[in-house]
Amino acid sequence: MLTFEAIKFQYENGTPDVSRVPLESYYFDHALLQRPRMKEIQIDLLMDYQNNLPLCSKFQEYFRKSQVPLFAIWGKNDVFFIPAGAEAFKRDLPNAEIKLIDAGHFAVESDTDLIAQDIITFLIEKNLWELDVGMGVM
Repeated sequence: MLTFEAIKFQYENGTPDVSRVPLESYYFDHALLQRPRMKEIQIDLLMDYQNNLPLCSKFQEYFRKSQVPLFAIWGKNDVFFIPAGAEAFKRDLPNAEIKLIDAGHFAVESDTDLIAQDIITFLIEKNLWELDVGMGVM
């Protein structure tokens, strides 16, 4: 379950151009899992996902009441968190912006620049962030 091959799969599966995934991503993850108790901790975290379900109604209620701005960028080829999960936000947040990109589970690794630019654009358009011209991000 937490073998090198399984970790690499999470990064590469669904990624059209795996050369865009930095090799250090999954090598580093694998190396970190070799530390004492790390595999057990990760398995505990995975098993704890079942406890998220009872909390969903609370998140949904918060979204309905707050109408907080939400922007989800999602790998449309993600086999773990499928696109329907992103689209589900719109039930409670009709103004949510959902962008499905041609990527897998770790889209932020294969499409870092695209995702960063889209987040910055969203924050600026929603007046949630003031652009510091000295940052040189745009």
